[in-house]
Amino acid sequence: MLRISIETPDDSQEVEYLYDLAFAPGRQALSSYRLRDAVPPVAKLCMVARGEEGVLAGAIRYWPVAIGAAKALLLGPIAVHPTRQGEGVGAELIEASLARAEALGWQRVLLVGDAPYYRRFGFERVTGVEMPPPTNPERVLGRALIKGAFGGVTGIVQQDVKPRRSRG
Repeated sequence: MLRISIETPDDSQEVEYLYDLAFAPGRQALSSYRLRDAVPPVAKLCMVARGEEGVLAGAIRYWPVAIGAAKALLLGPIAVHPTRQGEGVGAELIEASLARAEALGWQRVLLVGDAPYYRRFGFERVTGVEMPPPTNPERVLGRALIKGAFGGVTGIVQQDVKPRRSRG
């Protein structure tokens, strides 16, 4: 049994350790991390999954980005502890966080990942949206949280550092 909750400051060190374990300490060198530098994550969407004894099983974070004038969420990183992989922890985190993002009024979500895995959550390749290089365009995936949210949205994905009143 898993307990999924919003990440708190008390979880931060443990979550960072999990990310290092899952991705290696050099993970910050990935191009997607340039979109996260000096920008706080969307706290209401950063979640942790804990097992019955309270041990961290997985974590997911989201970051605000902009594609031209359009606001979006960047999903990631998401990690599952090696001892819990294959149990559906990642799927539960993705589904819970996407439902929350939709309830909070977000319209679109981006990620860099494997289409065969993320397709089951409604992600598909988006065209005309460019992540910072070197990112394989085939791995840039999006999910519209409202119908047509990616219609006409093109451009380079950048940090969203402006205060947000509308999530359009």
